[in-house]
Amino acid sequence: GKARAMTDLSVLLEQAESRALAAIGLVEASLATVAPFDPARTYSPKEREPYDALCDRFVRGVEVCLRYFRTYERFAEGMASETLRDLLLRMEKLGRVSSLDLWIEMRDIRNRIVHDYLPEQIAELYGLIMGRMGSELVRVKQGIIEGRA
Repeated sequence: GKARAMTDLSVLLEQAESRALAAIGLVEASLATVAPFDPARTYSPKEREPYDALCDRFVRGVEVCLRYFRTYERFAEGMASETLRDLLLRMEKLGRVSSLDLWIEMRDIRNRIVHDYLPEQIAELYGLIMGRMGSELVRVKQGIIEGRA
């Protein structure tokens, strides 16, 4: 009955935490090695690879974290939000994310990345990912680790 459902949810939560930690770890690895993007410079396709990897890892990290939040919400609150906004608002109230608006922006970055932008816009996107957005993922990782302790 209910005890079994909680056990199943705790297993799902543990898996979701592990996936989030792994995904954020990859983002951190990229953040540690990628130099700031220079919009005045022409990069070869090979030179663009680390930036592409950072973006792919970032988008995946955000998606995996959102799945983790959904599982965490079901485990901690016994219910699921109907909208992404409600989910993020609840995560903000629980201290799992620092800002609903930041996470909406982080979620929207995928749509901005897939369009071809001017070098200045690309530099701005990378700056966001390498700055407060990357830091926010690291903050979520710390929350997961502290929650496991």
